[in-house]
Amino acid sequence: MTDLVVLATGRDADVFALDARRVLRRYRDGGDVAAEAVMMAHVGGLGFPVPRVHSAEGRDLVLERLTGPTMLQALAGGEITAPAAAELLAGLLARLHALPPRIPGRSGAHPVHLDLHPANIMLEARGPVVIDWRNSRDGRPEFDVAVSALILAQVAVDPAREEAALAAELLTAFLTAVDTVPPDALDHAVRFRRADPNPTTREIALLGDAVALIGRGPSGGRTPAS
Repeated sequence: MTDLVVLATGRDADVFALDARRVLRRYRDGGDVAAEAVMMAHVGGLGFPVPRVHSAEGRDLVLERLTGPTMLQALAGGEITAPAAAELLAGLLARLHALPPRIPGRSGAHPVHLDLHPANIMLEARGPVVIDWRNSRDGRPEFDVAVSALILAQVAVDPAREEAALAAELLTAFLTAVDTVPPDALDHAVRFRRADPNPTTREIALLGDAVALIGRGPSGGRTPAS
């Protein structure tokens, strides 16, 4: 498939155009997309906005082709304000966490995305669509919220990132929208991000500053250990 047209390249996957309606998302380091596809089918079947899954095999997912900009692109282009984007992000998390877990009987568990940030929200004509479900599982909603906040904060505290100021504005609005990030959930999010192979060494080094920024947010509270 060397003649496929590359549409996007992420940290661990590439997206290729198959035709006008489908794309191939292929993980470069292998792996099995089955669990990701099952979670997408679960939440999509309950009305949550995800791309349609055409097929899933090995490291390859064939998905509905989306055409809208990402929320990140819309923010950079001034098509959406940071407060509106924060409300949308918080609302998507709340909708997801209102769904039953994929595996019944898990007390307190709901579907969690664990990588929900502006680059993983496509603004389609039908509304926002959430992509990149590789980290998804059943878990605690507050943990998912903490991961999203921490990802925003890591960008906000990095002076080398040109979108740092925008991320800081978005984080402030997001923390207001979600009301609180419990310290134990933020501790868990820090451990999760440290164990993730995708963040750079610099991003990991900025975790302490990111946690401190969240601690100074509208919810206040203790700054968890990092």
